[in-house]
Amino acid sequence: MRRAPGPARTNAGRATVRNLVDLPGDGSNRDRSAVPADPYAHWPGVLTEAAQALDEAVMVGHSTGGMFLLAVPELAAQLAGLALISSAPHAGWRPAFARYAQDHPLPGVDTAAEHYARQPDDETLRALTLAAVPWNFSPSAAAGGRALLAGLPYCHDAVAWADAHFDDSYRARWTPRTLPTLIVSGGRDHIVDQRLWQDEPGFHGPRTLHRRIGEAGHFPWIENPGAVRAAFADLAGLLDT
Repeated sequence: MRRAPGPARTNAGRATVRNLVDLPGDGSNRDRSAVPADPYAHWPGVLTEAAQALDEAVMVGHSTGGMFLLAVPELAAQLAGLALISSAPHAGWRPAFARYAQDHPLPGVDTAAEHYARQPDDETLRALTLAAVPWNFSPSAAAGGRALLAGLPYCHDAVAWADAHFDDSYRARWTPRTLPTLIVSGGRDHIVDQRLWQDEPGFHGPRTLHRRIGEAGHFPWIENPGAVRAAFADLAGLLDT
């Protein structure tokens, strides 16, 4: 667990400390003495350890990170709040994205995908991700999005595990019916179809906030940080009620 840069904030007397969490064997959380020999055997249930280490934890998951949260029903009793950004309640987003990608081919993606298939490692995964930048961001945000993605740590082993054991079979194992919850959706998210939330009654309770960021793609805080900030302010208000 890594603490994010920036000062703690106070909201209505609530001290807020931001932390970033890499699951063992992912991101920069690799080659550490505490990482088990087979870290993926503990995925994603190890998220309960992170929740137990914090008081009044509000977990925020982006894309697959949010799906991991919804795949761990034990979190329902441990969290004070939940935020899901560009995530989904089930794996139905995958065929939808495949159709979009087929209908909107990008120069360089096929070549990068072939390189990754021949030599699957962290660097070919990075190259494939960067080749797909236009699917993730609007043209006006592409430069900032590319800079964001270029600076991330990449882990092919984690991607391979998720592809084999999680992505296709994923369905939320719990719903936050009474937990203060924020669902942030980019209005132009071409990666994870945000319409999937509409037919899931467990994600439309009185303590669940849906915030659609009009022209944003899969990383809405890049294209409209003000709107995302306002959405989290709304969640903070719900936490205090």
